[in-house]
Order: sequence, then structure tokens, then C-alpha cells
Amino acid sequence: MTQDIIIAGGGRVGFQTAERLAARDENVTIIEENADRVDEIADAWIATVIQGDASDPDILEQAGVDGADTVAALTELTGLNLAVCLLATQLTDEIRTVARVDREADDAYDRFVDSVVYPEQAGARVAANKTVADEVRVLTAVTGDIDILEIRVADGAPAAGRSLAEIAFPAGTLIISDGDGGQISKPETTLTPGSRYILAVEPGVVDEVIRLMRG
Repeated sequence: MTQDIIIAGGGRVGFQTAERLAARDENVTIIEENADRVDEIADAWIATVIQGDASDPDILEQAGVDGADTVAALTELTGLNLAVCLLATQLTDEIRTVARVDREADDAYDRFVDSVVYPEQAGARVAANKTVADEVRVLTAVTGDIDILEIRVADGAPAAGRSLAEIAFPAGTLIISDGDGGQISKPETTLTPGSRYILAVEPGVVDEVIRLMRG
């Protein structure tokens, strides 16, 4: 299911995260204060871009916060990111919040946001995966370039209801567990809608794998 995602901050991390999400057919809106950077993002044609301060309620409302699934505050300033997330939760109910922080995540931020990103450790690929709610969860960020993911299979996804033997997953993909997490997957393992599966995926094929399992 396509999600509406607002990214606050169009720098390296925000831009690369938006690229990955746009490649997965998510609806992405970037808020960036720097006018020159706004022009660069607009020229790239990856997302809607709004010039302004994401901590301004009017700007967040212009970005469509009332209908968004997630706001990911990915500027270089931890305090600003937390402020944007807290403001978003005041403007709309049940929005998911993701904040970039300047040190490795710990429990200190759990009271304020749903998820934190420490991109200096793992980069935009982890930021993108954390942004799409808990339908795709990064289980570890210490496996080099390989993503270890837990993905919930969506109803109507190309892989839903099919066995692994029937699905042409791209090279660089390993389905580790079955839907119950009780045993290693086999060719006859069926990807049941609503169930979660553990995967090891090379970064170049993450987007394709997510499309197969999420639609």
C-alpha cells in the first residue's frame, strides 16, 4: 500500500532517503529551507518539494501533514528533528514519527518519536526502511552492506499466497524464516498475507524485494 511521507530536510540523508522511497512508489514530500537546495531537488523530479521551515505549523500543513502516514525529520539538528516530530503529532492523530539523531539511538528518545535514525552508522537505506512504518523493519545495522529485514506480506502483493519456488526473487535475496518464525524457510514455504518473514537482502535489490512483498 502506497504511503504519504513527509521528509523534513533535503540534505544528503533526506534526499537519498526520498530517492529510495520514491523508487518504492511511495508519495514523498520534502520540506527544505535552503532555496538553492530546493531548486536542486525540484530538478531531480523525485518528490514534491516545499521551501520553508518544517517546524512552522503552516509549512507542515501545506505539506499535507493531516493526511500523511509518516513524518521523517532528517535534518542535521537533533533538536529541530524532535521538534518537527512533536509538532506533527499535535497537528494530526496517529501519524508515525521518525527523527534523525546525532548519536547512536537509545531509549532516551522513545518518549518523543516512534523511531530514530542514526544515519552516520548505516546511511539512507536504513532511514528509508524505518520510515515505512513497521511493515518493513531493520533488525540490525551491523552486517556491512546487507540488510536484515522483517517484512509483513501485504494483501494483493505479487508474492502473496505463493510459494518461494514460484517467486522470482532477485539474486542477492535470502528468505530466512517462515511466517511463524519457527523454522528455516524452504522452497515450499508459502508467503501468507499478514505474516512476517525474515530476509537477508543486498542493498541493490531491497526496493524490488519490498515491491514483491508489499505491492
